[in-house]
Amino acid sequence: MAVVDHVIIGSGINGLVAAAMLSRKGDSVLVLEREGRIGGCMVTEQVTAPGFHHDVMAATFVLFLTGPAYGALGDDLARHGLEFCHSPHPTAVLRPCGRALVLGMDRDANVAAFNALAPGDGAQHRADVGAIERDAAFLFALLGQPLWSRRTATLLAKRIWKQGLNSTKAWFGEALEPARGWLETRYTSEDVQALWAPWVLHVGLTPEASYGGQMARVIAFALEAAGAPVVKGGAGQAAHAFRALIEAKGGEIRTATEVTRIRIEHGRATGVQTADGTVIAAKNVIASTAPGQLYDGLLGGAHSPDSPKKHRHGRGNFQLHYAFDAPIDWATEGLDDVALIHLADGIDSVSRSCNEAERGMLPAVPTICVGQPHRLDPSRCPEGKAVLWLQIPDAPRVIKGDAAGEIATSGTWDEAAREAFADRIEAILRRHIRNFDAAKLARRAYSPADLEAMNVNLVGGDPYGGACTLDQFFIWRPAAGQVNNMTPVKGLYHIGASTHPGPGLGGGSGFNVAKGLGA
Repeated sequence: MAVVDHVIIGSGINGLVAAAMLSRKGDSVLVLEREGRIGGCMVTEQVTAPGFHHDVMAATFVLFLTGPAYGALGDDLARHGLEFCHSPHPTAVLRPCGRALVLGMDRDANVAAFNALAPGDGAQHRADVGAIERDAAFLFALLGQPLWSRRTATLLAKRIWKQGLNSTKAWFGEALEPARGWLETRYTSEDVQALWAPWVLHVGLTPEASYGGQMARVIAFALEAAGAPVVKGGAGQAAHAFRALIEAKGGEIRTATEVTRIRIEHGRATGVQTADGTVIAAKNVIASTAPGQLYDGLLGGAHSPDSPKKHRHGRGNFQLHYAFDAPIDWATEGLDDVALIHLADGIDSVSRSCNEAERGMLPAVPTICVGQPHRLDPSRCPEGKAVLWLQIPDAPRVIKGDAAGEIATSGTWDEAAREAFADRIEAILRRHIRNFDAAKLARRAYSPADLEAMNVNLVGGDPYGGACTLDQFFIWRPAAGQVNNMTPVKGLYHIGASTHPGPGLGGGSGFNVAKGLGA
């Protein structure tokens, strides 16, 4: 029986990064994907009307563009068709009163805009993003490389030697500050607070969660430095570029091939078995799956980490997509070319909506993220038309009721609940677009249950691989006893959003495992 060097289960961003790096190294690589397409959350389809191309799940690639995986693979991927589109205005907040604050990629202009809202807020912004910039080498190493390692220990030792033990202790203490604490003690303007408060939801946190302030500052730095890029032609084009690169280097990808079991002999992974009974031998198995899929499913519960604590999944995600028969006519000026607009009123509104979702309630006023990919990439729709990508990052995984007491619920995300919640979101959006009813052509909603049906790793519609609270993040992700991406089984590695460095389109865990295997 032929033995491949690496079998990779799953073709999301981390699986594709690992496959690209290892195949480029010259190793034999086989990627097995249960769905009929590759890409995981990177999928682009015409879900509303012909000619309108929607990123059904993931859309923005700022974490990939600023991460080590792109640094290693970017040139090769570009040769295979990966191209990014940008806007000079990556994000904005639009409040219920109609007032908006737009962030650009010019720091001086942002400082001036913030100072005009409240004296000192611009200077605080410069200090916050400047601190991230100065600490970038240290901070992004912690966020990117394997943490339980001699390299990280050396990194920490060098910082303590250079900065002092107390200074380093203070740095970590400040880094654990919640976003609410950061925003309420540093910024006076409610508009500035409202600009940043929703962003913690995109890393699986809440305004009250530890480390939220630091993650919000990292996002502020990344958006100002790299924008909110989208892939030309849609996120699915990124998957196509990866496939072309992997196959050009001799790797193989098989779709519609479900792995049902990881084969173990004498405590070591020796390959996999697929649903049709095919056995594939491999020196290493790399699983890009949720923890439950790996330990309870593929390993049959026999090799779970030695811990009584169960991995917890976080809030679900709700997607809403629109095709418009005319350009978007925003009721508030200055939003035409903004990549991502949050509809939110501030820290309290974000806190309220995610708290309701975490308690199983449909939020009465959900936090809404609106993307305008056609403004960055005109190929997404016919000329003179428009598409909107809406993400609601605070939807309940399991519905226990409606916080507003208006939507009848059955306890599941059935079609009636999905469309009623979509109507609530649409009513909020309609108030901000003058020509909404005249230009609306079609809409398509995806509940957390729909998203899980599309990708088995989105458990309950959770796109972040599990709650990103401190007890299951960094060296404790996904379980306190695990070391980096290793598992209790030799030759079996765990990657994906459930593992360090966590969710997003950075590809960090796939990069780390590939580097550890010599890529």
